[in-house]
Order: sequence, then C-alpha cells, then structure tokens
Amino acid sequence: MGSSNNGLPPSANTGEDNRPVEIVLASWVDRFVAWLTDFIIVSIGLGVLFALISFPFWFSFYSNDMVLDRRNFEPFHYLLSSLAFFGYWTYFEHTSGQSIGKRLLKIKTTNLSGNRVDIKSAAVESFGKSFLLPIDVVLGWLFTNNKRQRIFNKISNTIVIKLRPRDEPPENIRYRKD
Repeated sequence: MGSSNNGLPPSANTGEDNRPVEIVLASWVDRFVAWLTDFIIVSIGLGVLFALISFPFWFSFYSNDMVLDRRNFEPFHYLLSSLAFFGYWTYFEHTSGQSIGKRLLKIKTTNLSGNRVDIKSAAVESFGKSFLLPIDVVLGWLFTNNKRQRIFNKISNTIVIKLRPRDEPPENIRYRKD
C-alpha cells in the first residue's frame, strides 16, 4: 500500500517509519519578495481605482480659487488602502494560503501543523501586514523564535512554509475512459 500525505502540504515528510513531520519554513527574503509583489499588484489596482473615482473631480474642482488640499485625503487614503490590503490578504490566506506573490515564490501560510488557516487566524495575521507591518516585522525579528514568525503570526498561530516541488509523474501512466 502506498503512503499518503493525509492532506499535509507538499513540504511535509510523512515517512511510514514514524519519523517526525518536516515542514520547511519560508525564508525572510522569500516572504519579503512575496509581500512586495502583492504590494505592487494591489497598489496598481488601487491607483487605477482611485484615478477612476477621482476623474470627474479633476475638472470640476480645478481652478485657482478651488484647489483640493491633498493633505485632507491622506488619512482616508491610508485607511482605504489598508482595508483593501487587509481584505486581499485575508481572502487569499484563508482560501488557499497563498496570495499572488506567495504563489510566485512557492510559499504558503498554514497553521502550526501545516494545515489550512481558518478565517479568524487569516484575519489576525493579515491585520499585522496591512496596518502595522513595520512594527510587526521589527518586533518579530527582535523576539523571533524557531518558526520565523512575525508578531501577528505568533498571535494567529500561523507560519509561512516553503512548498516542495511535486514529484515528476511516472512515465507509465495509463488512462481509461469511464
């Protein structure tokens, strides 16, 4: 009888000789590149959205007497952008464990056992990335543990793992129609 990984991620080693499960943690560099990729993608989307929304106002409020003061919109812009990032990361971390950036880097957010993250844990983990990333990362590095967790990873009991490449399929596969 062949061995099965019982729903564990491809990075888990579940040998039949009772060896412990091995989960490969993603590097800080891979995590940063995935975050940067997501940041660029979502920022471009938000830029296009904000431009479309504000386009009608460009012509109606532009005069020497009525110039919009951009500083009045910065807190609102930060809040809307952070909420968009929060929604983006919460959705992807909960549904597949992988945002677009994480898919490209072949890394994934899981719980401590290597399984899918529930919606509450995904929201807690994403909150730190969306609203408090510098604090979250710096404190995570200062108080790091052997699981490479940011502070909000620790609070949500999540880790980021490196996915192993899938084994090549055997050459002698036969297909049969039903």
